[in-house]
Amino acid sequence: MKIITKIAVAAAATALIAGGAYAASASDNWDNSCASCHGSDGKGQTKTGKKLKIKDYTDASVQAGLKDDEMAKAITEGIKGDNGKEKMKSFKDDLSADEVKDLVGFIRKFKA
Repeated sequence: MKIITKIAVAAAATALIAGGAYAASASDNWDNSCASCHGSDGKGQTKTGKKLKIKDYTDASVQAGLKDDEMAKAITEGIKGDNGKEKMKSFKDDLSADEVKDLVGFIRKFKA
């Protein structure tokens, strides 16, 4: 009986760990965390995007000026405006390193 209990506990722990390791797709992360400001199309033409003067990620010249590591840092650490106020929240507690990397790749696909 003890061995069956140990196996059941191990199976439950494995399922819990596997469930916790789920990474959302870049598209899901964009829709859930970014699109409200950056727009579903990456143009930044939302009410908040216009107010914050968010860059248009479909513009090739904007994309050319963006470096992957800088985008990853902005996603992870957030962005503060010139006045020191938060312009974009940090996602370090919400996204794994792989999710951030995938999100950067997703942003690159907006380029026209």
